[in-house]
Amino acid sequence: MVRPDVAKRGLLFLGFALTLNLPIALLVGVRLLPGDATLLGILGALGCLLALTCVPLGLQLWLIGSGGPVLAFGPAGLWIRTRPTRGQAVWLPWAAVAQISRRRWGLERMLVVTLHDPRVLRNLGAYTALDSGMLTTIYGSGLVATLTFADRPEAEIVAAVAYHSAGRFRIL
Repeated sequence: MVRPDVAKRGLLFLGFALTLNLPIALLVGVRLLPGDATLLGILGALGCLLALTCVPLGLQLWLIGSGGPVLAFGPAGLWIRTRPTRGQAVWLPWAAVAQISRRRWGLERMLVVTLHDPRVLRNLGAYTALDSGMLTTIYGSGLVATLTFADRPEAEIVAAVAYHSAGRFRIL
């Protein structure tokens, strides 16, 4: 069972928020309190900007982390989230899987599950169809699980998939 690692993703979000807000805080803080209180102005501006930025990023982090595991597998098949945030998951027998590959998008490495018949995901709802469509555009399949921000190392996840799938399909 693979769960999202909220701490790793949270550190990435915090780094993103600091990189975005620090230059703005430096410019605004100098104008806000000139002279001896410049440092106080910079820290105040940075605090306000981080609060504004971290609230939506924190909500996104909560949505990602509270949806349960992103991937689980056993001898009969695999269970995978159909949306990157909270929401549905689907169980697939190994016979439905055409291949599993690893892909990278920016900093994130993903495990991509390609099905023999993608129509299996047809009746999962509008939000899932929207998320799946975007993921299909990026990764080639709407069924993905994070490897970079998982609670287990990538090598362990791939080895477990190879073991449980028992050579039924290609793992790239």
